[in-house]
Amino acid sequence: MTLDEKIGQMTQVAHDALRSPADIATYHVGALLSGGGGGPNGAGGTASQWADMYDRYQSYAMRARLRIPLLYGVDAVHGNGDVYGAVVFPQNIGMGATRDPALVTREEEVTRDEVLGTGVPWTFAPCVCVPRDKRWGRTYEGFGEDTALVQSMTAAAVRGFQGPALGRSSVMATAKHFVADGGTTYGTGDRGYRIDEGDARITEAELDGVHLAPFQTAVAAGVGAVMVSYSSWNGLKDHADPYLITAVLKGRLGFGGLVVSDWGGIDQISPNYDTRVRTAIEAGIDMVMLSGDYRRFIGTVRREVTAGKIPESRINDAVTRILNAKFALGLFAHPYADRAYTAQVGSAAHRAVARQAVRESLVLLKNQGVLPLSRTAHYRIVVGGRSADNLGYQMGGWSITWQGGSGRTTAGTTIWQGLRAAAGPSVQMQDIGTDLSRPFTGDVGIAVVGETPYAEGSGDTATMALAPGDAAVVKAICSHTKQCVVILVSGRPLIVGRQLAESSAFVAAWLPGSEGEGVADVLFGEHPFTGRLPVSWPAAVGQEPLDSGDGQTPLFPFGYGISPY
Repeated sequence: MTLDEKIGQMTQVAHDALRSPADIATYHVGALLSGGGGGPNGAGGTASQWADMYDRYQSYAMRARLRIPLLYGVDAVHGNGDVYGAVVFPQNIGMGATRDPALVTREEEVTRDEVLGTGVPWTFAPCVCVPRDKRWGRTYEGFGEDTALVQSMTAAAVRGFQGPALGRSSVMATAKHFVADGGTTYGTGDRGYRIDEGDARITEAELDGVHLAPFQTAVAAGVGAVMVSYSSWNGLKDHADPYLITAVLKGRLGFGGLVVSDWGGIDQISPNYDTRVRTAIEAGIDMVMLSGDYRRFIGTVRREVTAGKIPESRINDAVTRILNAKFALGLFAHPYADRAYTAQVGSAAHRAVARQAVRESLVLLKNQGVLPLSRTAHYRIVVGGRSADNLGYQMGGWSITWQGGSGRTTAGTTIWQGLRAAAGPSVQMQDIGTDLSRPFTGDVGIAVVGETPYAEGSGDTATMALAPGDAAVVKAICSHTKQCVVILVSGRPLIVGRQLAESSAFVAAWLPGSEGEGVADVLFGEHPFTGRLPVSWPAAVGQEPLDSGDGQTPLFPFGYGISPY
């Protein structure tokens, strides 16, 4: 391989940032990606349209001298959520509440098939972070605050994506974000509000015992890729840290796969472009996910190697790791989409797995005799709240678009639709939405409230407060019905002491995804509540960071969850 061909392999470009698809062959580009909302024609797109796009880009790679196939990556973090009609699972915090690693494996097997249905062989998942501060906007991306819980789910997820070993039927998994993004100190982010860009001011013993251990589990499970974190460890950016990437990950942990940067992650190393490119590659990053000009990056690496500032041995190591992944995935023999998977995307069988995941993720925090609801009695249920009949809200971020959205952005069933379908003919159902101006009464009220979708830094919060409008809905429904149930749709615990006092029952539903019937299955008693808190629930935001064993008294402890049976 020529130096230019090697450097091209180390380059990952967002597909919609390509100046021309012909550049794939001209610059020997090794990888493309779709960020949140980066479908074939913007947000969404069907599986067939994605597969057509994938094959079109791959055809350009086949025109280059060596015909090295592209690696294409997506953020299939709770199902292949960027694809219209794909099944969207509960976010990871909900999967952590299930305490069911076998179900996580099945979830990722479904996701694997739905990713392969678009032609794509690589996902930037699972997130194996250990969130220690629920003010963090990425809390829901983690399985929970307990390292052992995260480790069990990590191994299960890698098995689901990759199978026993990387092969043609695998989607290569990526353990992220290396390392300790869940352990950063609030207020230390480069841009103030971005906790995940902050500084993990912790000892090496805490780093190893809490945050590094899930990566060791992922490596032992054969994970194909590791993504570096935006954050720092004691003042040094992870993207610039050769001790963490080369000595610890590749050395001590024995990781032989490829290390990829986060989106534009190298840009935070230094204001000098040459310095940040050189520093990241020398630290041990094999593939650079670019937020900007890929031609400039390629030219910079060539110049740095030619000048002897980056040893070509480092380039050779990086390219070897990248090519090994492509060979293991069978891309050289089968570079194009396998359309046999495409018809499975969004299938009833896949949705059944997601519905089971919703059922198992629900955590019952309070019940004063109202649950389970009867399907056969004669009574009236009043349902309200902005999250009751809003598919976008119940899926959260990383759903069709990066930040998520509102309304019917894809195929699925809302919580209201699930409740209405589950109720028997003698049960009167009324959805009042958020309209509290007209009078209403009922025997049972169900208030479905929670967070507006967000992703990453947009979800960082200083208050963890329920929105005033949601608080008003809870108060109104609970004061106009004989008994009331609050269903909280959120990516983390919120400060809900007043709403707990107002309610007869309180359910943490997390961000359940596209299958709202799973909520009704449990409320109407077809399945029991089995979920357990994957995080400690604070009584006040001032308790954060709040974690099991830290000496504080939470509102509800890690592992809490009751059953009405």
